This record gives sequence, C-alpha cells and structure tokens, in this order.
Amino acid sequence: MTQPVLHFYDIDERVTAFSTTRQGGYSQGLYGEFNINSYCGDDVEAIRQNRLSLCTLLGINDDCLLMPHQVHLTKVATISKSFLHLSANERRQQLEGVDALMTDVPGVCIGVSTADCIPILLYDPRHHVSCAIHAGWRGTVARIVSKAVSGIVATYGTQPSDLIAQIGPGISLDSFEVGNEVYEAFAEARFDMSAISEYRDKWHIDLPLCNRLQLIEAGVPASHIDSYPVCTFQHSDNYFSARRLGIQSGRIFTAIMLR
Repeated sequence: MTQPVLHFYDIDERVTAFSTTRQGGYSQGLYGEFNINSYCGDDVEAIRQNRLSLCTLLGINDDCLLMPHQVHLTKVATISKSFLHLSANERRQQLEGVDALMTDVPGVCIGVSTADCIPILLYDPRHHVSCAIHAGWRGTVARIVSKAVSGIVATYGTQPSDLIAQIGPGISLDSFEVGNEVYEAFAEARFDMSAISEYRDKWHIDLPLCNRLQLIEAGVPASHIDSYPVCTFQHSDNYFSARRLGIQSGRIFTAIMLR
C-alpha cells in the first residue's frame, strides 16, 4: 500500500498532529498524489484509497477520520462519543457548513482541508482537548479563531493560557495579493492594517499573522504558538495551492488526534 507523506508537529506526546503533503497517494493530475477532500472534484476511488492508507498509518478506522464540509464561515462543531454512533447521513449533516471541529475523544482524528487558507490546531493539555480550524480570509475577518477558543472554553472549561497552537501551511504575505475590497473587509473588522498588510502595487495581507494575533488576543500565550514557515503558493510542488493550481485540485489535510 502507498503511504502518505506527512509533516508531523511536535505539540505533545499525547497527540498526533500533522499536515498531509502532495506525496504518497493515489490521486492523479492536479489532485496528485494525496487528497482526501471529496468536495473538490477528485476521483471517488482515489479518495477512498487515500483515506484507507492514512487510517492504516494512524491505526484507526475510517469512521474516526473526520473532516467537515467547510463554507468559510465560523461554525464550530463538537465531536462527542455519541457522534460516532450516528449514521453516515447524520454525520454528513452534522459536519455540513462547519469550519472548525473540537473533541475530547481519544482515537478520533479531526482535521480541516486547505489549499492556501490557514489551518490552525489547538490542544489543551490540562483537559486533553483538541481543535482543528479552517481560516480562509473570510473566516479570518469573521474571527473564527477567537470563536473556536471561546467554544473550547465554554464546552470543556479550558483556560486559554493553557492552549498550545500550531499554525499550518498556508499562503504567505508575499503571495497573498488582494483587491481593495478584501483590504477594506479587514480594515472594517478593525484589524491593525499597519501590522498585517503591505502595499506593493496591490495590497498584500499576512493571513498567518492575522490568526496568530487572534490567538494572542484570545489569551493564548505567544510562546505557545508555533507557525509552520511554508507558503503553499510558493511550494505548490509539495502542498496544494488553489491560487497556483486552480480550485479543481487537491487539498491539504491538517489534523490532530488525541491518544
């Protein structure tokens, strides 16, 4: 069996956290090689084989590999033990329109799908709780990270100061050129534009920094936040980039699993 090539994050010895690369899978063309997102047009059988190989590597059943259908909003879903007993259709309904997942159930791998957007993983070592967040520019403007932290606090009693955060591969300031309407959306949302943007013929916005600042504002210590310094647009040979490859291409899966 072909084995996916993963980039692992050293968050805590009690969790497995990673981002997939493009290598080590069954998908073809712009979906090649490793893609498990079923909403971007890839071959169903290739996705099934890729999921199987990832589950085999992680030592879990397919039912325990969870990825929501993201819509660039701010809905956060809780994965409890009861979720695992739902029918396939009920699961799909629960994961529809969701851009962040959180859980305290060991052996369940929760993750988000990106290709230039910013994936963020959170872990609370005190309560053994995890969260995976998808933050595109719209979700960032709507402060999905802040809402996810609030959700963890409300659901599990987490203290933000205990959280460990990992920002995964996404588009960099240098590559994220935007129109005036996107710049204005950030400005109207009261982001510090002098800190997060630069003008180079067109505006550029630093999405990883935007989300790092949200984490800090939510109470996560800066020393607890790590960023993976890889731009998906500049490294589309290893990581999918919708801006470079087009939207009919594969997606990165950034995930965390409690052990």
